[in-house]
Amino acid sequence: MLVTSMELLVDARKNGYAVGAFNTNNLEITQAIIRAAEVKQAPILVQISAGALRYAGVEFLPLIVKKAAELASVPVAIHLDHGPDFTAVMQALRAGFTSIMRDASKLPYAENVAEVRKVVEACHAIGVPVEAEIGKIGGAEEHVVVSEREATMSDPDECAQFVADAGFDFLAVAIGNAHGFYKGEPQLDFARLEAIRDRVSIPLVLHGASGIPDHQITMAVERGISKINIDTEIRNAFIRSTQEYVAANPDQIDPRKVFKPGIAAMQAVVEHKIEIFKSAGRA
Repeated sequence: MLVTSMELLVDARKNGYAVGAFNTNNLEITQAIIRAAEVKQAPILVQISAGALRYAGVEFLPLIVKKAAELASVPVAIHLDHGPDFTAVMQALRAGFTSIMRDASKLPYAENVAEVRKVVEACHAIGVPVEAEIGKIGGAEEHVVVSEREATMSDPDECAQFVADAGFDFLAVAIGNAHGFYKGEPQLDFARLEAIRDRVSIPLVLHGASGIPDHQITMAVERGISKINIDTEIRNAFIRSTQEYVAANPDQIDPRKVFKPGIAAMQAVVEHKIEIFKSAGRA
């Protein structure tokens, strides 16, 4: 069933689990995500980035995800991931998204607030919740490229002020997480996360969770993270499984058969993440 992310994340925050937010670029990834959520009876967000919209077409990909959500036996929200500007947000709203992120975190504080407030006004008018970010999460994803030098942790007091000033619904925090694969084992700053949780009354979001060890994910959920983004691990499972199949079956030209092991591999990743997010059985 198609829902807004507000319904999902408020319950997650109240009951101590996190909802998985999984990125899609095509039909096959969408199928894997939805199937995993149904097997685990978990609420989910299916995320679409501006880059995915350019790749698959705003006329097509949101319609695929929306229909899959409507037919699903579990609650599904369609989320714009890292919305780069107001135009992208309006495009997503017209396409039927039920959750929006406006990422203006690379701007100075006052400009970040102004950009988010503009999006909040438009989205709240039609009942769509908004995610925003403060601090700079390292790594690269879509249009978001932040070097290790530029990456900065979210300040707990500034987080509280940001929520008050901009009026959005979910806060993405920088606590040592990064987009893409990590170089070495990441070390999340759990003391910082607890301080933010104690100062902020809205659900908190962890970006760049691909590659973070399971025990750190569990600790983050226990300390207030209510939404966790996964993209890189899904892509990796799809590509590696497809490569292995093609190498073993070089004469196979039926894409349905070529993609089948990749879909299964992605589904397995999503099912595992749902378990460690403690959202299995929460639908």
